[in-house]
Amino acid sequence: MLQELNVEGYAVVAKLRVRFQPGLNLLTGETGSGKSIVVDALSLLLGARAASDVIRAGCRRARVAAVFEVAEAPALRTLLSESGVELEQGELIVEREVLDSGKSRAYVNGRLVTLAFLRSLAPFLGDIHGQHEQQSLFSPRTQLEMLDAFAATTDDCAGIGEIYRTWRRADERLCELRGNEQERLRLSDLYRFQHREISEAKLDPAEVEQLTQRRDVLGNLARVEENAARAYDVLYDSSASASTQLAAAQKALEDLIALDPSLGSLKERLEGARANIEDAAFEIRSYVDRLEPDPEVLAAIEDRLALIERLKRKYGATVGEMLAYGSEVEGRLAELESSDIAITETEEQRQDAAERYQALAKSLSERRRQASGKLQSQVEKELAALAMDKARFEIGFDEGECDETGWSASGWDRVRFLVSANPGQPPRPMAQVASGGELSRITLALKSCLISTFGKGRKKDAPRTLVFDEIDSGVGGRVAEALGRRLKKLSASHQLLCVTHLPQIAGFADAHYFVEKEERKSETFASVAELSESERVDELARMLSGAEVTPAAVKHAHQILKANRQRAG
Repeated sequence: MLQELNVEGYAVVAKLRVRFQPGLNLLTGETGSGKSIVVDALSLLLGARAASDVIRAGCRRARVAAVFEVAEAPALRTLLSESGVELEQGELIVEREVLDSGKSRAYVNGRLVTLAFLRSLAPFLGDIHGQHEQQSLFSPRTQLEMLDAFAATTDDCAGIGEIYRTWRRADERLCELRGNEQERLRLSDLYRFQHREISEAKLDPAEVEQLTQRRDVLGNLARVEENAARAYDVLYDSSASASTQLAAAQKALEDLIALDPSLGSLKERLEGARANIEDAAFEIRSYVDRLEPDPEVLAAIEDRLALIERLKRKYGATVGEMLAYGSEVEGRLAELESSDIAITETEEQRQDAAERYQALAKSLSERRRQASGKLQSQVEKELAALAMDKARFEIGFDEGECDETGWSASGWDRVRFLVSANPGQPPRPMAQVASGGELSRITLALKSCLISTFGKGRKKDAPRTLVFDEIDSGVGGRVAEALGRRLKKLSASHQLLCVTHLPQIAGFADAHYFVEKEERKSETFASVAELSESERVDELARMLSGAEVTPAAVKHAHQILKANRQRAG
């Protein structure tokens, strides 16, 4: 349940803090007052994509944060623990920042999380149902997803999707293996050439670094010899070398030790130092002696490095990648050369996947058909409560899709939601028969059925937050009152946030919020305030009568509130 929402620097909101109540929370206001800003802000917290154009002019970032009360359901606990998020006293603080660079950051209880995590978390917090979702109901894919949600077959859909992809990969591989002989020969020649080119190069992962180092030495041989000679001279060969100086120090120390034997240990240390210096000098001289001032050696190194660079451009950015590609090509070549065996193995894989697909698709289809009857009945019951008692709702299944041409990642079923809004009319696809007002009611009926399914077995959970953005579009009068009653009933088990422009619905609110925009010093500011009882009367009167509130509208507003309280009692 949403307890508190904080918004900063978002659209026309400078700073906003709203506490919501259990039950039915309704937001009203003048057209264009920014009622949907609350909905859009919540969408960000539930994983919607963000763009920098939502940032208020003059601000560098937009910030949305909310406090949700949740129950420690096992699935939620697992999801949180996998991301290192701790549930603190049954609360989750979800925060989203949108920066002017276009990037966004998300946090849950202070821990940085991904957008994918927010989307995984969203079902435990709430759902948002806006007008654009009504249009998506026309999509057969959306209709199938809704049926699966009602039938609790979503996990089976994930399983059949994986089997389907396995079958498709095997099918495509089989087509490749069975390709025309000319193509197979062409690929065989190509793979054989590539494998030979990589093998004959005798590549070594450590070779490039060694060759580069040796090239640098031979390419700067004069400088190397000069520095080596200077080092040898300073260490050993000159009259003022370190070795000569240490020898003089040793002789002086011997005379000193004759007078004070306690300094005897210094003699060994000086001898060791002199030995190390002489060893270093002799090693430098030996190093110079081993150098090969041969231009042909340097040219051979350059040629080898050029060969490796040429192969890199063709087979990989590193020697390791080139060797891996060579192994891959060797495998492809072996596969082509033993294509009969590969074809047989791939055919077996394809057949196995096909049999598993058919078994699960059949079971899935049967479960969908069983659930479709229950969903039809429940939707019609919901529609009757929404003043569409004569409406018929059916779920149609397309036949003849069981062969491979009709397979998909969601099974072989193709469903269509069919509606007859008036007696005597045959059910037809919703896009052809439903008006705006009817579509709003059908949407609410379907959502109510799916919400009740989600809640099964979750009685100990805190109520989720359901957001309806102008679900009342295109309705009024008696239908609006029926919508209000259904929303009120739904709010007994879930927290509802509803944006409405109808007083008949607003009168059912447990908490009523007024959204308005005002101009101050050439800037626009939006605000949201919870209304008192008397303020609710004024707002309902405004919604009833328009800009000029009449005594009759005030009286009607009182009557609406009184009638709704009596129904609640």
